[in-house]
Amino acid sequence: MRGASILKPNDDKTRTLNKQTLMAFVGEPGDTVQFAEYIQANIQLYSMRNGSDLSPYEVSSFVRAELAKSLRSRSPYTVNLLLGGYDAIKQKPELYWIDYLASSAPLPYAAHGYAQYYCLSILDKHHHPDIDFEQGMKLLRMCTDELKRRLPIDFKGVMVKVIDKDGIREEPYVDDKQVYAA
Repeated sequence: MRGASILKPNDDKTRTLNKQTLMAFVGEPGDTVQFAEYIQANIQLYSMRNGSDLSPYEVSSFVRAELAKSLRSRSPYTVNLLLGGYDAIKQKPELYWIDYLASSAPLPYAAHGYAQYYCLSILDKHHHPDIDFEQGMKLLRMCTDELKRRLPIDFKGVMVKVIDKDGIREEPYVDDKQVYAA
């Protein structure tokens, strides 16, 4: 039987790939962890060997190529990814959606897993290109309120990680407000 199961409520399904690139993953538990650790190790190895970090676009190209390679093997990875980062050369953030079939697309915003069914319409309506940090946090609050209201499982909350020109940091996010169905 497959479906929404909470194995660990505090499981971090992200990996820091370099100073300004983060990867979030969903999929089969064994595949996701193994693939994420493999990508993390290879990106860090590249940085050590070459003395510079790959840009988010370059990381997404590498990840897509590795997924394409595995797709043609006897044991492909069943993993979907969101890869976000800050490109220091372009001076702008970047976000990529990469699925288990090795499709890659740049996006202005994203959600994956069961949350996408509830959050993408909110993001479609309220996101704009000039959004600042505070507006982004309000938008996240709207999404988490919707998940609490409509997700048919006990919503355990979110872990917020912010990527900007200063790097990756975890942002405190208190989510104890009770939300009732309207």
